[in-house]
Amino acid sequence: MKTDTTKTAGDVAAEKLFDNWFDPVEASLRVTVRGFIETMIEEELDTALSRPRYGRRLELTAADNAAAPIVGHRHGHRMRSLTGTFGPTQIAVPRARIIGEDGKTAEWKSKSLRAYQRRTKQAEALIAGAYLSGTNTRRVRRALSAVFKGAVSKDVVSRTWRKVKGDWDAWNVHSLKDEPIVRLILDGTVVRARLDKKATSISLLVAMGVRQDGQKVLLAVKNMGGESEAAWRALLDDLVNRGLNVPELVIVDGAAGLEKALAALWSDMPVQRCTVHKHRNLLAHAPDRLHEEISNDYKDMIYAGTKQEIEAKRKAFIRKWRLKCRAVADSVEEAGDKLFTFTRFPKSQWKSIRTSNAIERLHEEFKRRIKTQTVLPSAETAAMLFWALLASGQITMRKVDGWRSLAEKPSDQIIDLAA
Repeated sequence: MKTDTTKTAGDVAAEKLFDNWFDPVEASLRVTVRGFIETMIEEELDTALSRPRYGRRLELTAADNAAAPIVGHRHGHRMRSLTGTFGPTQIAVPRARIIGEDGKTAEWKSKSLRAYQRRTKQAEALIAGAYLSGTNTRRVRRALSAVFKGAVSKDVVSRTWRKVKGDWDAWNVHSLKDEPIVRLILDGTVVRARLDKKATSISLLVAMGVRQDGQKVLLAVKNMGGESEAAWRALLDDLVNRGLNVPELVIVDGAAGLEKALAALWSDMPVQRCTVHKHRNLLAHAPDRLHEEISNDYKDMIYAGTKQEIEAKRKAFIRKWRLKCRAVADSVEEAGDKLFTFTRFPKSQWKSIRTSNAIERLHEEFKRRIKTQTVLPSAETAAMLFWALLASGQITMRKVDGWRSLAEKPSDQIIDLAA
């Protein structure tokens, strides 16, 4: 037998996908959760008043050696809305007046459900995690609408994200004294952020450390106006002030300001220039038709099997390109022995020392993450977001290649620079 539907054609057209997907399991779960939370808060108040609802307070004697119970009385309930991973729900929270030692009364406050709390910690973690996964505030709202039933707006996403700032501030000042850092990797990247209501390019300076066991760890992220000597010196001074021990090696991208800052702070520190950055510099000095030939000769030199082969190929590279394109040869000579510092270490470590790829990979993931936001809200947000991607586990870092030989001391003999 056919039955008439109560829905008109207009009602059906106005419905959104998933609106009529009723789930009895979810519905029952939310009712149960509401009852559980209300019972938990009621029991908390019973403990505070030392008596259940409608019950009398027990009389204590001196022999009980117990503190006198809090004196007070209940006065009804108030409705509170709470959003958790179970969705939004309305909770009847008991109210009470507590008489203090001074005889004045004050409203009882639950420790389980804080004043003005609208979301559970897990719900806020879910919102922040969705934001970090690579989307903007409006898309987070739409993505989580099925879970929170529209209770999460873009402003809620922004406020939840700002709560991460407390952890960010604590991380920025945490001590590095007990960090067994043996290697330091420094690099910078440029992002767009809103400054004084205008989109502005800012530099993020990043410091990553390698522990004695080979594990990489983020040490600092600072937003600066550029990669000048003063900017890098400010970051290095911050690391030293937080107790960073002098590392055995520093890997850099070759920026002039960074190298000057390092020379001023640690004049005898072994420095490795990133070979990938130098490759890009060489190509910038030559016409397009020579790029393939330069790349082949350069890679033959950098990825040679032994230190002696590298020395021989370097001499051949400089002699050849002095004649074909003088600027390319001059660029290699300008880097000096810093381009080949990796040859002083065990060969198993060469791959991880040659480049600053450990940070470059973070830069790529960070820029993929902010692709949906062409301009970040502020400079501090940019640095905090970079840190949060690692702190939340969205990005994980493995140990460096050759970590088992990190305890071996490097050789004092540098590469022969005679051409």
